[in-house]
Amino acid sequence: MAEVDAEAGGRTAGRDTDTARGATARRGDGRTERGRRTRLRIVDALLELVDEGVTEFPADLVAERAGVSRRLVFHHFTDMPELVDAAVSRRLEQLAEQIRPLPEEGSREVRVAALAEQRARILEWITPTRLTMLRIEDPSPRVRQAAEEIFADGRRRVAEIFAEELGRLAEDPRALLLDGLDAVTTWGAWHHWRSTGKTPAQARRVMEQTVLSLLAAADREPGAARD
Repeated sequence: MAEVDAEAGGRTAGRDTDTARGATARRGDGRTERGRRTRLRIVDALLELVDEGVTEFPADLVAERAGVSRRLVFHHFTDMPELVDAAVSRRLEQLAEQIRPLPEEGSREVRVAALAEQRARILEWITPTRLTMLRIEDPSPRVRQAAEEIFADGRRRVAEIFAEELGRLAEDPRALLLDGLDAVTTWGAWHHWRSTGKTPAQARRVMEQTVLSLLAAADREPGAARD
C-alpha cells in the first residue's frame, strides 16, 4: 500500500512539476511578446516623428510619443542610433510590402501610367525616412543591404515592365535606356521635382512624360521601330 501511495505521489509530483514548468514557459512567452510589442511601439513612435518632419530624436521625445519611460527606451535599445537604425529598417520593410505587381503587357501608355502612379505614391510616402537616412553617417549593414535590395528590385521591375521595348534594342542602347528609366523613377528625381516646387500630381506627370519620352527616343534606334 505504501508503495502504491508513493507511486501515486510520484505521479502527482510529476504532474505538478510539468504544470509549473508550463506556467513558467507561458510567463516567459508572455514577457517576450510584451517586450516585442513595446519595442515595436517605440520604433513606430520614432517613425511617427519622422513623418511629421522632426529631424532630432531625443529619447525623452520618443518615450513620450510611445507612452513609455525613457529608461524603457534604453532597455530595448543600446542608444539612439540603434533605435534610428531599427526604425529605418522597419520603414524599408513597410516599403517593400507596398510594392504590387504592375502590368507587363498591354499598351505602353497603360504600363507607364501604372508605374508612375505606384512610384509617385511610394516615393512621396518614403521621403521623410529617406531624408533621415541621408543624415545617418554610418548606417548598419542591415540598413545598407535592405536599401540596396530595394533599389535593385526597383530596377528589375522597370526592366520587366518595359521588356518589350528593351528587347528590341542592341546591348549598349538597351543598357542606356534602362539606366535612364531607372533614374527618372527613383527617389532622387522625385525629390528634385518636389523640392523645386512641383506638387505630387505635377511631379507624377513629369515622371510619366519623361518615361514616355525616353521610350519614344529608343523607338528611333536602328531596328527598333515601334509596332
